[in-house]
Amino acid sequence: MSVTFNLPDLGEGLPEAEIVSWHVAAGQHVEVDQPLLSVETAKAVVDVPSPYSGNIVRLHAKAGDTVQTGKPLVDFDLPSQATAATNAKPAARDNVANHSEAPSNQGMVVGHMASRNEELVDHAIVGRSARAYRDRNRVRAAPAVRMLAKRLGVELSACQATGRHGLVSIDDVLARANPGKSQQRSPAVAGLTDADKLRGPRKAMAQSMSLSRDEIAMCTIFDDADIDVWKERGDISIRLVRAIVAGVKAEPALNAWFDPAGPARKVMEQVHLAMAVDTNDGLIVPVLRDVASQSATQLRVQLDDIKQRTRARTITPEEMRDCTFTLSNFGTLAGRYATPLVVPPTVAILAAGKLQRDVVAGSNSPEIHVRLPLSLTFDHRCVTGGEALRFLAAVISDLQSPS
Repeated sequence: MSVTFNLPDLGEGLPEAEIVSWHVAAGQHVEVDQPLLSVETAKAVVDVPSPYSGNIVRLHAKAGDTVQTGKPLVDFDLPSQATAATNAKPAARDNVANHSEAPSNQGMVVGHMASRNEELVDHAIVGRSARAYRDRNRVRAAPAVRMLAKRLGVELSACQATGRHGLVSIDDVLARANPGKSQQRSPAVAGLTDADKLRGPRKAMAQSMSLSRDEIAMCTIFDDADIDVWKERGDISIRLVRAIVAGVKAEPALNAWFDPAGPARKVMEQVHLAMAVDTNDGLIVPVLRDVASQSATQLRVQLDDIKQRTRARTITPEEMRDCTFTLSNFGTLAGRYATPLVVPPTVAILAAGKLQRDVVAGSNSPEIHVRLPLSLTFDHRCVTGGEALRFLAAVISDLQSPS
């Protein structure tokens, strides 16, 4: 019996996925749940398991190709005794899709975003039939768009989907939220083709930054930490992590999630720190969990590991979710100050610039000290200037400690 397996919805709300690599070849025998291929989602590389046990007859695409959701991926030749089970599989998978958790032999559930005090989950069962996907009639939208719609009180089903393949875009949500205000769209740039379209992390960055631009009331303050008193150069990244913990202890309001639809704010007990990592594929932001409970040695080991796996694109989606605060250590490359953008639902981000040798006023004469430039951006809708300044003052005080 010959069966075609189509690219399933991977839970990102995107109409397509790029194939990173195949783990099988034509003529090979595979078992259920054996990885077939790796595809790139917004920020992670995800393995797609086989929904069947049988022989691979044909691969419909090659590594580097972009395949639309619902289009053929693999042709299988299944044993005759598997016919009955195959015919019953779509109904079984549809039933699983209605529950918050799927049995391990039913595929993989991906896609999660925290919003307000509940979870917004796209239940995408890898291996579900394309027909079952179409029958759900779920509005297609990326996670950032769903978050924006929720906060603006906009029903996604009421939006006119102008994105490719019926995808609801940020502009569509804004147009629905402000019907009397025409949304100005940028004119098409001559000479650009489908090959020039943003993919993977760069596409995710464009969506996140658009959401940040349109929604958050940004305010940035700048200052310097005089670290000339450090006995040794030390581990600047880990010192910054420790200083953020000190800042949160002094002013917890910056370690929070904010939902303007309430409006509501939830101050978080633990500090889950997102660390921006620059890669050839774009900016990727993994999360260090509960940094306040870890020693400097533990943090360094975890940071080295997470950076290595981020650059190797083996970081998992779960390791990039639910941060409460963000650190950008851009000064390792260049630059003194910046205006880093806050990504909702968090309310603040701290950025550290390149170390400077500045002339400062000494007790009796000018002196040259090593100083660390700092830039703190916060969401002024829910964080006051006083709260931000108290936080930054505590950060500077901790950094200026000799050890």
